[in-house]
Amino acid sequence: MAAPGPGPEGTFQCRLCGLALPASYEGQRPPGARTLLLLEECFILKDPFTSDKDKFVILGSRCSLCGKLVCVAPECSLFYSKRFCLPCVCENLSAFPQEIRQDLGRRHSVSKTAPGKLDSRT
Repeated sequence: MAAPGPGPEGTFQCRLCGLALPASYEGQRPPGARTLLLLEECFILKDPFTSDKDKFVILGSRCSLCGKLVCVAPECSLFYSKRFCLPCVCENLSAFPQEIRQDLGRRHSVSKTAPGKLDSRT
């Protein structure tokens, strides 16, 4: 059973970290990007840092296994021919190639050594 769509009024919300932003488009062909075809159905936000209407930011997608909405942050998901949330990757680790397992091992060791909170000066 797939998770429900974006939140109220077109808001994309990651089911793992809680990132919530307004999604301006969902699909594989972002508006204005005539020749671009994304490899997955994505939730897209018009780039707020430029007036160029053809620029966009990919917020996330649905996990291809559980259907949850997840952002593209490496702490929440990975893309390996399809989008997978990290809980599903961990549950099915043996189905992924050795390179993916090594990458997850590196991510895990970095997260153990990285501070949990941002410096209040940033």
